[in-house]
Amino acid sequence: MSDHTHGHDHDHDHDAEEFVLTLTDEQGKEMEMVLVETFDVGEKLYALLLERNNPGADGVILRMEEEDEEMVLYNIEDEDEWNAVEEAYNELVAAQE
Repeated sequence: MSDHTHGHDHDHDHDAEEFVLTLTDEQGKEMEMVLVETFDVGEKLYALLLERNNPGADGVILRMEEEDEEMVLYNIEDEDEWNAVEEAYNELVAAQE
């Protein structure tokens, strides 16, 4: 999960009602990602993103923080934070089944 950086050109496609972001990985490759879901862990907000053109691929979970009235996405680099987020996400998925 940590191979994604947080370049974010925000597009909002009103016809499909999906929130699309462009992420750039460490190799400079851009991917269109769709914001699928947000969820809280403790006092922090996280976003689940899926590749727009490959929804079957593994998703990416990033931390969302508000800065200067804009939402900014950050990689989760702390192992303890990642473990807590992964556990919360798995509980969320289990509750939806």
